Amino acid sequence: MGKVLIIAGIALLVAGTLIELSDKIPMPGRLPGDIVIEKKHVKIYFPLATSLLISLLLTLLFMLIRWFKN
Repeated sequence: MGKVLIIAGIALLVAGTLIELSDKIPMPGRLPGDIVIEKKHVKIYFPLATSLLISLLLTLLFMLIRWFKN
């Protein structure tokens, strides 16, 4: 039960920090590495930086979960 409370506390801390800094941090989908090609009637969007960021965050989350389980 203690580990669950620690994880919940860390998650709340991260969420609160993101909410406070939301004006200063670029949100996923509008990161500098995302590629947008706009033509006359076509808009092509490659969320490259967003995909890498989400992958990194999920990897860290699963590593933390596995670490707390052991």
